[in-house]
Amino acid sequence: RWLVRARALCRSRLGRAAEAVDELAELAAERPRDEELLAELLRSEAATAGPAAALARYETYRRTVRDELGSDPGPALRQLHQQLLQGEAPAVRHGVAHEPNPLLGRDADLAAVAGLLRTSRVTSIVGAGGLGKTRLAHAVSRRAEQRIVHFVPLAGITRDDEVAAEAATAVSGAEAGPPGSRPAVPRDAVTGILDALGAGPALLVLDNCEHVVRGVAELVRALVALSADLRVLTTSRTPLGLTSEAVHALPELTPAAAAELFRQRARAIRPDVDLPDEAVRQLCAHLDGLPLAIELAAARSRVMSVAELTGHLGDRFVLLRGGARDAPARHHTLHAVIDWSWTLLDQRGQAAMRALSVFPDGFTAEAARHLLDVDVWGLLDQLAGHSLVKVLDTPAGTRFRMLETVREFSAARRGEAGETEQATTGFLAWAVDFALAHHDSLFAADLVPAMRRVGAEQDNLVHALRHGIDHEDGPVVAATAAVLAGLWTFESNFGRMAALVEDTAWLLSHFRPEPDLVAATRAALVLSAVNSFLLQGPRPTRSLAALRRLPPAAPGTLVHAAETVIRAVAAADFGPLFALCDDDDPLVAGLAEGVAGYAWSALEDPERALAAAERMVAVFEHRDSPWMRAVAHARVGELCLELERGEDARRSIGTVLAVLDETGTWPGAARIRGALVLAQLQVGAIDEAEHWLERAMLTGGGEAAGASMVDVGARAEILLARGDTDTGLRLWRQAAERLRSTKDTGPGADGWAWETQAVTVVAHAHHRRLDLVTEITGELPRALPGLLGDAAMSVPVCGAVLLALALADLDRAQTPGERAAAVRLVALAERFRYARGFHPTMSSARIRALAEQADKPAYADARSEYAGLGREDLRAAAIAALAVRPRDRA
Repeated sequence: RWLVRARALCRSRLGRAAEAVDELAELAAERPRDEELLAELLRSEAATAGPAAALARYETYRRTVRDELGSDPGPALRQLHQQLLQGEAPAVRHGVAHEPNPLLGRDADLAAVAGLLRTSRVTSIVGAGGLGKTRLAHAVSRRAEQRIVHFVPLAGITRDDEVAAEAATAVSGAEAGPPGSRPAVPRDAVTGILDALGAGPALLVLDNCEHVVRGVAELVRALVALSADLRVLTTSRTPLGLTSEAVHALPELTPAAAAELFRQRARAIRPDVDLPDEAVRQLCAHLDGLPLAIELAAARSRVMSVAELTGHLGDRFVLLRGGARDAPARHHTLHAVIDWSWTLLDQRGQAAMRALSVFPDGFTAEAARHLLDVDVWGLLDQLAGHSLVKVLDTPAGTRFRMLETVREFSAARRGEAGETEQATTGFLAWAVDFALAHHDSLFAADLVPAMRRVGAEQDNLVHALRHGIDHEDGPVVAATAAVLAGLWTFESNFGRMAALVEDTAWLLSHFRPEPDLVAATRAALVLSAVNSFLLQGPRPTRSLAALRRLPPAAPGTLVHAAETVIRAVAAADFGPLFALCDDDDPLVAGLAEGVAGYAWSALEDPERALAAAERMVAVFEHRDSPWMRAVAHARVGELCLELERGEDARRSIGTVLAVLDETGTWPGAARIRGALVLAQLQVGAIDEAEHWLERAMLTGGGEAAGASMVDVGARAEILLARGDTDTGLRLWRQAAERLRSTKDTGPGADGWAWETQAVTVVAHAHHRRLDLVTEITGELPRALPGLLGDAAMSVPVCGAVLLALALADLDRAQTPGERAAAVRLVALAERFRYARGFHPTMSSARIRALAEQADKPAYADARSEYAGLGREDLRAAAIAALAVRPRDRA
């Protein structure tokens, strides 16, 4: 019961009276002399049933105590009684405005500030201009628990010594003249304010304090020292700096709330305005979620579309002006809002803002030192104190970020001051120094912290790289390309790597680095060559030619091993590559085994490919290179899936996921979890497959390559395995339909789309429902010749299409000859090693059973006939088989 008592007291003190009142009443009946319990019951009862009910309960208790003990209730209870008596009087809300329209997106902030007001004598709502601090303070004031609330705006005064007089005038209700005509602050101003507020709980709200923060702090300190029940709420762009103060940093609106605010304001101005969801979301993102900026932009929707508004935000300080007539003058333009804070900075602070605005995506204190030759921490404290930079605790450490609006304002001031060239020079010096310090750490033992540090600076580094390319600045390009190539290779971000290779190839191939830039230049060139190989296959590249001009990398490093292996690959002869598998340098041998695995796959020998991948695992298993260990195990898992060794695939992929758990979520994680889903399906672990499918989608699977097929296809297979045939087949048809528009039969045709069509047909064939996919079965024969002739098309995808046609033919075969032709096509699809990821549909055992049941001798003969054919002969056999297929019957 003591735990129940503690819970009830906590609920009451947290303002959750409705939850606490019944429990408190039950406990009070058990402990009629527990005055702490009774006090909370009275407070909760007053909040739920009204002060009269609480006063009646107090009076009953008072009489009982007097009759039984001849005494009065304790002092705390008597004081609460006085407060309840005051609560019967009408509430005073002086200067508190009612909302002109709904307050959006601030429910959590309302609750947070109300909670701080219960536990702290002074609460400050702090944030940048235009966030809605004043409006939030009005909303808090209307809902305040205190009976007496006085709201005092301070925007109209200019000196610290005017604060007390302004507050005293507002609280007393006296007429106030213009600031210059006010009398000097009387000595008893604090006492006068307290007398006007009266005895008992009261709330004093001081709005817009940042320009007179010293005067506000002195007044609030005195008020708190001379009163017990007064609470003070301030709004400011900088905290007061008092020990009695709790700060609520008001955040920007969430994307959803920002978009809704824009829609409401825009439609209020022009009811028929077109507001596309994505365009509105992008506009509000560029406006930093600032309510004022959003409202000013919405006002422009009277004459501009959302797209036009977004396109003109480069000149936002000219565009966003006007505002509502009932808004303060300083809120009539976005420029005025930022300028209000700017003028409160000293010259050093303004100079720092101009310089630091060169960073497009925030900065660290160390980065700031490259641009500021003064006390960096002191300056950053000043800027954060004025809400001009945000302080963020990230996994990579503390970062500072400007809102885009503030950064553009500061950049404009930098241009006016003629400081852009100086700031850019400092920024590029930081980028080079940072890249040289981190470019090789992504492949070392400290992978996790390195990845976080580099990832946090990615946008800044890209900005530096772009500048280097535009100005043909070799040192900047070499350094930033090295560190970005390492990050994007680790992330398997092949799209960005392809663009990086293309954009930097010429400049890096002509760059002659100084000694301190040789290692970074070599890393950039090696990673460019590696990714060219992965994306376009073995071929000579500018990167390899440029590497010959650099001194060799030190043996025993991954860069040296990668360069050695990629040179062997570029020879377009597997012999040198296979020879490196026995190299004395284990890193060279390990990487060579990994690449040899792909060579064996190209030679259609998956067993040897798997053996090579397993030898790569053995090399990297116990080395301080978690990324290479993950790559090796991922390759083993991929090959085990291809060979339908589901249990082995599960083990290897599990190892990869363990490494990913150490490094955090990265783009490859969703793809690896998708592979684990397929492995679970292969072994019949349906519940586990469903679990990992949800995990894959939660961690970015919706954006991974082929995600539509993995997601919908895996869900379809799970349903089919559980016997829900109709729903499973419908999901396959939906996946096929969604991807049909993306495919063609020319070079580079979309393999995912064609595989989806094929698996859809196979699934329907298993369940004798090919009548639902006649459009697809009509397309596949016409598309297959083009797919077979496309060197970029995956052979297993062609095999899946052949299998789909084979099962369609088998389903409608009416003569022994037609059945024999169909099972021969099944055998041919097997030699193409058709894609087997999706089980139970693409299970080779299931397919083999169908073929043997239809015509076992013909199937055995075809397997024997096709067993020794090479790739070109297999293509020719496929074309010949297509030519003699029976035509579609009506």
